[in-house]
Amino acid sequence: MATHLTHWGAFEASSDGARLTEVRPWRGDPEPTPLISNVASAQHHPTRVDQPYVRRGWLEHGPGPGARGADEFVPVTWETALDLLAGELARVYREYGGEAVYGGSYGWASAGRFHHAQSQVHRFLNCLGGYVSHRNSYSLGASTVLLPHILADMGTIMARATTKSVLAGHSKLVVAFGGLSPKNSAVSPGGVSRHDTRGWIETARANGCRFVTVSPLRDDIPGEAQAEWIAPRPGSDAAFMLALAQVLDSEGLADNEFLDTYTVGYARFAEYLRGGVDGQVKDPEWAESITGVPAERIRRLAREMASTRTFITVSWSLQRAQYGEQPLWLGVVLAAMLGQIGLPGGGFGHGYGSAANVGLAVRLTSPPRLPQGANPVDDYIPVARIADMLLNPGGAYEYNGEHRTYPDIKLVYWAGGNPFHHHQNLARLRTAFARPDTVVVHDPFWSATARHADIVLPATMTIERDDYGAGEGDRFFFPMPALTTPHGQARDDYWMFAELAERLGVGKEFTGGRTTGEWLRYLYEEWRTRLLAKGHTLPDFDAFWSGEAIELPLEAEEHIAFADFRADPVSHPLHTPSGRIEIFSETIASFGYDDCPGHPVWREPDEWLGSPLAARFPLQLVANQPRTKLHSQLDIGDHSQSTKIRGREPVRLHPEDAAARGLATGDIVRIYNDRGSCLAGLAIDDAVRPGIAQLSTGAWYDPDPADPTHCRHGNPNAVTNDRGASRLSQGCTGQLSLVEIERHTGPLPDLTVTAPPRTTEL
Repeated sequence: MATHLTHWGAFEASSDGARLTEVRPWRGDPEPTPLISNVASAQHHPTRVDQPYVRRGWLEHGPGPGARGADEFVPVTWETALDLLAGELARVYREYGGEAVYGGSYGWASAGRFHHAQSQVHRFLNCLGGYVSHRNSYSLGASTVLLPHILADMGTIMARATTKSVLAGHSKLVVAFGGLSPKNSAVSPGGVSRHDTRGWIETARANGCRFVTVSPLRDDIPGEAQAEWIAPRPGSDAAFMLALAQVLDSEGLADNEFLDTYTVGYARFAEYLRGGVDGQVKDPEWAESITGVPAERIRRLAREMASTRTFITVSWSLQRAQYGEQPLWLGVVLAAMLGQIGLPGGGFGHGYGSAANVGLAVRLTSPPRLPQGANPVDDYIPVARIADMLLNPGGAYEYNGEHRTYPDIKLVYWAGGNPFHHHQNLARLRTAFARPDTVVVHDPFWSATARHADIVLPATMTIERDDYGAGEGDRFFFPMPALTTPHGQARDDYWMFAELAERLGVGKEFTGGRTTGEWLRYLYEEWRTRLLAKGHTLPDFDAFWSGEAIELPLEAEEHIAFADFRADPVSHPLHTPSGRIEIFSETIASFGYDDCPGHPVWREPDEWLGSPLAARFPLQLVANQPRTKLHSQLDIGDHSQSTKIRGREPVRLHPEDAAARGLATGDIVRIYNDRGSCLAGLAIDDAVRPGIAQLSTGAWYDPDPADPTHCRHGNPNAVTNDRGASRLSQGCTGQLSLVEIERHTGPLPDLTVTAPPRTTEL
């Protein structure tokens, strides 16, 4: 059996040459995930793109705005598709330049290092004259902008987080805002060799650690934690955390020596806590009226946090909302007030339970990857503002202290990722995708993004091509020889770009004169030579390629975040403007943003259970990540399909909310608000807080032809709000929306996303 790596884990597989015949978890993984079963069942699904296609309207009338998502597709030969695409690329670059090409191609794409789709498309577009790029991510839009101002960049926060073994050995209280989700910690960009979430938590419990999960979902933490569940109203976490801070401040429990030595701006923040700014003391009684959490429980938790070695972790979910910067900033502030940052088992973390690569041992080097070259176009957008960009060319917006304008995009090139999964208000995105002259998509499947393209090129899955891979921060590096032949006429991205580059006169610049196999050998040996110079010996390429995964050298088995800073803040300052933790940021304050001022505050969201809109839409939709797939990848796989209800994504409601609406488990329900609606299958579960509807993302968008605001399959982004978290970050706010739910009446509509789109011959 051969070993292969995916974003959700490694597996061993046998093949008959055309398809996988057996798939089982890699023997080195102590907590394997069943997501690997999606791979074999998806490979030859009817939704695989079997050959190149061109949208009929584009083929007949040429480039220009069009009815993307509603038109038929025409099958064409590879030669025809590549000639048409090369001609269109030449036209756009000649007439408009790289400033008119969006090559963001955001998404997780494949787990391989060489065939990583975004690296391939960016290298290719750089050879042609560059492209408009994106900044940040949908998962971490607010964090990536905020944290460098106040603590550290996200690379440092994640790659140099306190290792989980240190937490297991030293923490006595873990307060997890947003939980420690076992489903999210099962995945990591590039792959996961050994899952260990349940293991480190079980060890921590055995060592006397107590867990408190602050989340609307009781099962946002493994059962091994035996956690206390506190469930404030979603969107009110900042008020809850301000009250914890107020107790620490008013009862003399804050570590003033730490605050004086390692932070700036506490006095300004404390004035706000004490009511000196707005006349409102942010005490637990004030917070109870907002969060629904009893004041005495808030007060007791604050005292417990100050009495023992406490680790505060904030999940990525909290900042994926309007004013998402505030609870994240307050997590840093609470950890600073406790004075335990830099100590084993104490301090602050961001993303434990959000991805598997947080809290790993720090490896010495990253594995080799394909160089992308230099992008001569310096224009970019925050990634979650793609619909704004396409709908409003030349429009003004603010971002991280800058006044910017949106570019006028004529061509969108997407390879890897699926914006019709992760973006909000999908009917609005569909309107936006109708605006460019041309949309090009490489995809193995007829995803919603492929269905909204003009030129669709069939890409291979990772199991159908040679590559190697390792997850971000993961210590194992896997050879990944192709396990099967490609489906239909699918080709890898490198082959497609090499063919296009040759037609456009930049073939040698793109390929460097190398085949895929030659690139794999060249990049590996170059990397091995660099490591050898540092005293680390690895096998040569041939031995690596024919062998098992190799273990990468580590800096150390264990790491404590910000320990050097704590030991000597002068010699090891933070990369913030002051070199210290910024509880008040002069830089952010200078931007003049009411929605994100100079220190953390409570700002009431537009859509939460305490807002006037809740009178019409009394349920808080929590659109979190799914447990049966990674985002929307392989939604048609067996494991993903196993939890569907009559083909629809399941939505969870508390028994009280279901009874109030006369609903029963298994009902098909309509979830709706003023932006749109979707169908879902009902699952009644007291693990969700009353007033909550939990519908995970990942169902392939299946808009009703008569009403594109309605998704027949259960994609929550039919109803989520396409707005920025604040003017500071412009981050994604897809986590929380207000909705109502009713029983679906009438015939259940057929799904179209489980079959190829309509095709026609010219």
